[in-house]
Formats: sequence, structure tokens, C-alpha cells
Amino acid sequence: MSEQDAGADIEVEPQRVRQWLDEQQPPELIDVREAYEREAGHIAGSRHVPLLALSEQAASFDASRPIVFYCRVGGRSEMAAQALRAAGLQAYSMSGGLLRWEHEGGPLSPEGGRVADH
Repeated sequence: MSEQDAGADIEVEPQRVRQWLDEQQPPELIDVREAYEREAGHIAGSRHVPLLALSEQAASFDASRPIVFYCRVGGRSEMAAQALRAAGLQAYSMSGGLLRWEHEGGPLSPEGGRVADH
């Protein structure tokens, strides 16, 4: 598999994430943004682990479930997914991040939430 193929394989579309979250065995959804970004708006049911805390929190992830990371546009979440894949976990990055999630009609919490400027 080429590096380009590996990069494509790591991304999952927001629509697929929404479907996946409704399944009986949903992935663990991790928000890797900063605290102020999360407070402005986030995906309900997601867990907050800022990117800089990822290595110290890695042992707390459930290795039996896929993990989907998200950030504002997808750069930080892709780094997180690559790092966890290197550690042997099923990790993905939500393509386009929270901006794309919101643009495609995905809800944000709390009610009236927004995607914070970075």
C-alpha cells in the first residue's frame, strides 16, 4: 500500500461517522481540539482529549473498538489517527473535520454551538 493509499484509508466521511455512531458497536469518537474550541461546539457523545495530551491518554482508549478523531478541519485528527495506528489501534480521522460535519448538517452540542475559529 502506498503512502497516498494509507492516507486515504485513514479518513472517514462525516456522513459515515453519523451512520457509524448509530450502530450497535459505535466507534469511540475523540475531539482533539483545544478546550476553548470544544466549549464553543462539539459532537455530542464525543470525548475530549487535546492533541498534546494524546500520548498520555493513549492507554485509556478501548483497543477493541475503532476510534474516530476529529478537529476543526482534519489536520490534527489525521496526526492523532496516524499515531494511534502506529500503536496498533484501528484509528481514523473524520475528513474535513467539524467544519465539514456542520456544513453537511451534523448537529453540534450544546444547542446553538458553533465551530470555533482556530
